[in-house]
Amino acid sequence: MEITNRQYALDLDAADPLAKYRDEFINNNPDLCYLDGNSLGRLPKRAVQVVSDFMLNEWANEVVEGWMHWIDEAEPTGDLIGRAALGAAAGQVLACDTTSVNFFQLIGAALAARPDRKTIIIDAANFPTDRYIVQGYADRLGLKLITINNEDGSDAVHERITPELLEKYLSDDVAVVTLEVIQYRSGARNDIKAITDLCRKFGALVVWDASHAVGSIKLNFDEAGVDLAVGCTYKYGNSGPGAPAWLYVAKRMQKELQVPIQGWFAQTNQFEMGAEFEKRADIAGFKIATPPIIGLRIINAAFGIIEEAGIDAIAAKCATGTEMMIALFDAWLAPLGFTLNTSRNPQERGGHISLVHPEAKRIAQALRQFAHVIPDYREPNSIRVAISPLPTSYVEIWDGFERLRELVSTRQYEKIANSATRVS
Repeated sequence: MEITNRQYALDLDAADPLAKYRDEFINNNPDLCYLDGNSLGRLPKRAVQVVSDFMLNEWANEVVEGWMHWIDEAEPTGDLIGRAALGAAAGQVLACDTTSVNFFQLIGAALAARPDRKTIIIDAANFPTDRYIVQGYADRLGLKLITINNEDGSDAVHERITPELLEKYLSDDVAVVTLEVIQYRSGARNDIKAITDLCRKFGALVVWDASHAVGSIKLNFDEAGVDLAVGCTYKYGNSGPGAPAWLYVAKRMQKELQVPIQGWFAQTNQFEMGAEFEKRADIAGFKIATPPIIGLRIINAAFGIIEEAGIDAIAAKCATGTEMMIALFDAWLAPLGFTLNTSRNPQERGGHISLVHPEAKRIAQALRQFAHVIPDYREPNSIRVAISPLPTSYVEIWDGFERLRELVSTRQYEKIANSATRVS
């Protein structure tokens, strides 16, 4: 059947083994095509229940006594994230703090573990916070910062960093390389095992940012030999705005590394309140302070659904959904002046694709205002659209693309006179 026939998407939904999980999420507007789950996931119904249960049955009744069993929740919640989505054995993941704080911590620890090396490598298309943090470290510590140019297409296709491209910048002076698993703008997928293995040959540590990957593709951190990684939980993880993030430290690295913020939750014999800091030797040595229990409970609810559904099925749906998007792009959007900034190879992309158009910003705003479609916009000219495999149907994608085609072909987006908006 032709992909431009809506029945094509309906047939995919009828055969979708994950279709039942759509009912696990609150959807108060069935006419809305929500294609921005790569930015913020939908609200799981279980999250509402677990927060209510915690507030009424634990906090209300136990008050401070609840800390007897709340205090170490960062570890089992981290184990769930690792088991459900990261391919990580227990004792290597913490659910804590924000992605930015965790990134700052692990970059600092990695630099301290390579004190005789003075170079950091990042890429120009990396997420702004990561670039700003390593710029700060380079400025404060007098380090050399190498930024790979992967934005203009001359050195990289779709912003993707290959081992061949990276190797040209590596030397025995490189302390840390930091890259995204999935490029936040283009959706390009970097090869974590090949890159980690390559950097290890040069004695450098790699800090991976998996924020746009976790919950959409298989990561297999342990199998790939990853040393360090960070990520969020509120995108494909569906754990809510501002939800706690996570960090991963391979067991073999945990005794070696010391993060810059020495918080009391990382202290051996924490409640002895000792005069000197003595870091715990396990993953708890990477904690800082009081865990956000309500946020952790939501993560448990949301990643519990991911574990039930299975990351294999989730990754397969991402591949099928993005393949359908690309086919609809070819049929409907390429003739309207769009270009595709995402690989056609499913092994080289994640759960979102990037559609480039000179009027992308106005089109994205018009989709929200006139067409009941929510994508997002990224500078300078990209519209990102995603399949979030648990709450998103194939027909939702099909309808969203059909509305996008209609909006652009009729030039309705030109009604947007001022596209100045802070959040897009």
